[in-house]
Amino acid sequence: MSEVIDIYHGSVNIIEQPVFGAGKSYNDYGKGFYCTEHAELAKEWACSSDSDGYANHYQLDRTGLSILNLNEPEYNILNWLAILLENRKFNVAEGLPQRAKAYLLENFKVDYKNYDIIVGYRANDSYFSYAGDFVNGTLSLSDLSEAMRLGKLGEQTVLKSKKAFEALTFVEAIKAPRQEYFAKYKSRDEEARGKYRQIASKPMAEHEVYVIDIIRNNLKNGQGI
Repeated sequence: MSEVIDIYHGSVNIIEQPVFGAGKSYNDYGKGFYCTEHAELAKEWACSSDSDGYANHYQLDRTGLSILNLNEPEYNILNWLAILLENRKFNVAEGLPQRAKAYLLENFKVDYKNYDIIVGYRANDSYFSYAGDFVNGTLSLSDLSEAMRLGKLGEQTVLKSKKAFEALTFVEAIKAPRQEYFAKYKSRDEEARGKYRQIASKPMAEHEVYVIDIIRNNLKNGQGI
């Protein structure tokens, strides 16, 4: 089976040769080159600021590369959240939210930094707020899992190592006109926010698991979460 896959990076620029070590350290998984296997989704990302953009198309040869796929059964959504807490800028209030952050980092963080590639959720602004609500104790674990599936968010492929960058070959830059793809981006985001409001408006349920329950019961990674 071929280890070569097609991936796409949405941008306002044509990027023929991504630079290893560039980018923001506070992205979902830290510094890296963030891509998707879906060209149409990359076009939406490219036009998210209401500008024309490109879906930069690459082929990635994964032969010999170490891959952390956070969507595999051995991982759960709290593994993803712990990585997010370490990298993204969270405004964490005192009290339960700070306790929750410390607990999740101690008990659910995956050793992700030495992988060549990471595959996992993409937390754009609308989805990032859902993670914050869970840490603040107002969203249940099952509702967080449901919210992250809203709007066909999909998953992203992140190149982390120099070895992974060297395995990337530029194919073409596909135009993404803002007249078409900004509207699609907004529609996806608004649909996700609307469905999330329905979830968030539900009363707290006794049978649901909240972050305080995880802390109180000293739940650890691999204990059926």
